[in-house]
Amino acid sequence: MILAASAAFLVGVSKGGLKGIGTVMVALMAIAFGAKASTGIMLPLLMLGDVLAVVYYNKHCKWKYLLKFLPAMIIGILIAVWVGKDLPEILFKKWMGIIILLSVIILWWRDRSDKQAIPNNILFAGSLGVIAGFTTMMGNLAGAFTNMFFLASKLPKNQFIGTAAWLYLISNWIKLPFHVFIWETINIQSLKDNLWQAALVVLGFWIGVKIVNKINEQFFRKFILIVTAIGALLIFMK
Repeated sequence: MILAASAAFLVGVSKGGLKGIGTVMVALMAIAFGAKASTGIMLPLLMLGDVLAVVYYNKHCKWKYLLKFLPAMIIGILIAVWVGKDLPEILFKKWMGIIILLSVIILWWRDRSDKQAIPNNILFAGSLGVIAGFTTMMGNLAGAFTNMFFLASKLPKNQFIGTAAWLYLISNWIKLPFHVFIWETINIQSLKDNLWQAALVVLGFWIGVKIVNKINEQFFRKFILIVTAIGALLIFMK
């Protein structure tokens, strides 16, 4: 219960603008409910957070960047639907743990690399889009890869958040029928769990918006990298 509540709260904080904590909430939810089941439990919460983020940051969206990235992301989602449909829980859990650890490595590399050296072309966007689509379906873990694309596009912070909000809203709605009818990870019971978690998403979003311009980002990112790596290890060990 505590892990699930913490994850729901962090969904809101993340959608409020504090990017980089997505892997933490995924790890907490996976530990609470199991790797594959957690993807369906988390999706409606993410969609709620997406709606809040789109309403708040809508005017900052840059559609040309979204439309450049989204088609490849849809391809990645479709690949993941096929790969994950009959994947045993133990293998699904390992996939999720690997993706989380990979996300940590990417975030660590991004913080220490020359940000001007990150490429920004169709091949780069397409490759990241497919990977982001695959990882968002397999574990709601596209954040590290979408962040790299937006970083390469040199979007200001609010445009970054607003464009990402619309990207996640659209991609999560695309994922919804696959979770309901193919993976069957969204059902009546999972929606009942979402009811009490929804209020925590709203609370987290409000807090995320309030502190997004005040937090010490360098310290926060180091903390997130450590906690995320621990979360990945806990998934492997569970």
